[in-house]
Amino acid sequence: MKSALMIWGGWDGHEPKQCVEIFAPLLEAKGYHVRIADTLDVLLEADSLRALDLITPVWTMGAITPEQEKGLLTAIEGGVGLAGWHGGMGDAFRNNTEYQFMVGGQWVAHPGNIIDYTVNITNHDDPITAGLADFRMHSEQYYMHVDPANDVLATTTFSGEHCPWIAGTVMPVVWKRRWGQGRVFYTSLGHVAADFDVTEAREIVLRGMLWASK
Repeated sequence: MKSALMIWGGWDGHEPKQCVEIFAPLLEAKGYHVRIADTLDVLLEADSLRALDLITPVWTMGAITPEQEKGLLTAIEGGVGLAGWHGGMGDAFRNNTEYQFMVGGQWVAHPGNIIDYTVNITNHDDPITAGLADFRMHSEQYYMHVDPANDVLATTTFSGEHCPWIAGTVMPVVWKRRWGQGRVFYTSLGHVAADFDVTEAREIVLRGMLWASK
């Protein structure tokens, strides 16, 4: 049986607990044992982390100690998978640049706040996005600083309505990458739990977690 750790906390506005309650049962249905924690101290359990197949952080902003960060980075570098979404992974621990290096990006803005936008699938052959068509979201359209080494699977284009100087900017929405021996998956979708009522958004996250797993 595969095993996953989901850690929720940080800013409540992203509904971390509610989002975990969506995806933990989906992983369990795929045969995973899922441990859910609401403290970063689990990252100090080196032996337990090494035995995992997947870690999903759902922790917007907040602070992580050097020891906790080292535990996470070491586990992923050693082959444990990392997968997450939106601010729960892409806007966590703003002072920790090595964590951001592992994730492959960092949130910086969502012009217009909750708006309508399109997600464009750019890789139709990857198992995370295969069979999915472009789709619409009514949520935050994340503008991010991103690593050019990311393997990008889906993008969005900014209209410039809210920030004219970024009109036409194409921004990654879904990507995967490596950190040492570990697979890393991220999507900027999922501002609140209701965003995962969009079938494509929910499916992309589930597939991303399965792909990232050891």
